[in-house]
Amino acid sequence: MISTENTRTGMAEVLAGKQGGLRARLLFAGPAIIASIAYMDPGNYATNIQAGAGYGYTLLWVVLTANLIAMLFQALSARLGIVTGKNLAELSRDHLPWPLVIAMWIVSEIAAMATDLAEFLGGAVGLSLLFGLPLIAGMAVTAIITYAILHFERQGFRPMELIIGAFVGVIGLCYLAEMLIAEVDWAGAATGLVTPLMPDAAALSISVGIIGATVMPHAIYLHSGLTQARTTVTSEAERRRVVRFSDIEVVLALAVAGMVNMAMVIMAASAFHQGHAEVAEIETAYHTLTPLLGAAAATAFLISLIASGISSSVVGTMAGQMIMQGFLHIRLPIWLRRLVTMVPAFAVVALGVNATEALVMSQVVLSIALPVPMGALIYFSLRRDIMGDHRVGPVLRTLAVVGASIVLSLNLVLLADAFGFTLPFLAG
Repeated sequence: MISTENTRTGMAEVLAGKQGGLRARLLFAGPAIIASIAYMDPGNYATNIQAGAGYGYTLLWVVLTANLIAMLFQALSARLGIVTGKNLAELSRDHLPWPLVIAMWIVSEIAAMATDLAEFLGGAVGLSLLFGLPLIAGMAVTAIITYAILHFERQGFRPMELIIGAFVGVIGLCYLAEMLIAEVDWAGAATGLVTPLMPDAAALSISVGIIGATVMPHAIYLHSGLTQARTTVTSEAERRRVVRFSDIEVVLALAVAGMVNMAMVIMAASAFHQGHAEVAEIETAYHTLTPLLGAAAATAFLISLIASGISSSVVGTMAGQMIMQGFLHIRLPIWLRRLVTMVPAFAVVALGVNATEALVMSQVVLSIALPVPMGALIYFSLRRDIMGDHRVGPVLRTLAVVGASIVLSLNLVLLADAFGFTLPFLAG
């Protein structure tokens, strides 16, 4: 396994002009790969399955839109860490009123617990279905594996980046296999990708779920921390090169995440839309896949879900640690940090709450928390005293405001629907 120090040495040589080529530039890859896991976590599975089963390829354009917005905000988060040397939570603590900082921390901790709920449930459901385990046992196994992987953080950033990258590869390969097994109408998929259509109010509700849960609070915090002090820059020219490498990595890593999400919708559309449009739960999707596409497709689906649950749980814990340390200057031991966000997930399962319903509620909580990091990110990205020449320009500023407005407006629709308020455009 490539060490962190070797990676730092290689990056310094690239910036000094002593190394070049694709292999040298790959040394800068890692932060966006880790952040991209947030866009392939188990919370996305149920929504994408529901979209494909109910509406075929029609809502693929929604997945594409969500992915483009995610690219913009993750790029801004990465830039913030590179330019300032601080993460979003630290900047909030240093520049915002203390009562607001405490409120932001509380909301962010609740979001971390909601995130962990979705991730734990996803991994547990996958293990439960694949090995016939009780759901609570699947959660225990997920917790043990997650805790073991987190110990690699002690060896620096590179081993963890490679481990998470391997999980991303597993998820991607599983869905590549799904695409080869399923009988896909590629012309229909291409049309759905570029044709904005909204068939009915139920489709709008699903679209709200897709976009509203795409830009994850913990991913925004985490990405700014993953890029801070990753390599030493000695000049403004070197900093600009690092920012450019980061932008490229964000586009590539989130493009992969976007394709995985599109593959989820395409698989569900191909397998379920004709004759099984009512499929909406992960467990139902697995049991229905076996007779439709065979055991191989169903197994690949579960393996991807397990990989998603474990890796996103690791990343969620890393984000939670960064949030607490940034806001409060407190660093908890790994086992305690893991316990803080894990207990609510076990409590939900022990109370017998339906897994899919719990996933939906976790997305509602994330929707409530999302304005906090999104607003703070835009605010700091616009400040010249913080970002200097890297302050976002008019084009990115407009895109960020538009993207935030879309996501936050749809989150309000999601929350209104979740709490039983009838909106005119969702009626009927």
